[in-house]
Amino acid sequence: MKWETLSEEPCSVARTSAVIGDRWTVLILREAFTGARRFDDFQAALGISRTIVTDRLALLTGEGVLERIAYQDRPPRFEYRLTDKGRELHPVLLAMFHWGDRHYAGEAGPPLVLQHSGCGHDFHAVSICSECAAPLTPETVEVRAGPGYHSVPRRERRKTA
Repeated sequence: MKWETLSEEPCSVARTSAVIGDRWTVLILREAFTGARRFDDFQAALGISRTIVTDRLALLTGEGVLERIAYQDRPPRFEYRLTDKGRELHPVLLAMFHWGDRHYAGEAGPPLVLQHSGCGHDFHAVSICSECAAPLTPETVEVRAGPGYHSVPRRERRKTA
């Protein structure tokens, strides 16, 4: 499997990785979810080159995860806002927060605390079944081929590619 062909794989994880699998892309999404809107906000928060920010914002806008909205004509300036498609990545970022807090927070505790504005409680993300609300774990989830699964086995696809 090659990075440039991930979007063609018969796997939603691979296809998603083709869009958000880069470390800077995920961090740009984190910044978007925490209020960054302008190019300089992303660049300053991450301390990365302008070229990397430009490339990642172009990828995310091209994929429809962010939309680019003009806020000034002269010189032209834009804000980057999460689309509905982008907002649907929120559970992914919440799960990453939780996993990082559990495994890398250190003795001082997590660097950021997530609080639900509806009830005021601090929380951590949980995954539950959309049908019965039971917790989802690796032991309780089975994976099977769906209607979009490519019928050619992976080894044969590699030979023809």
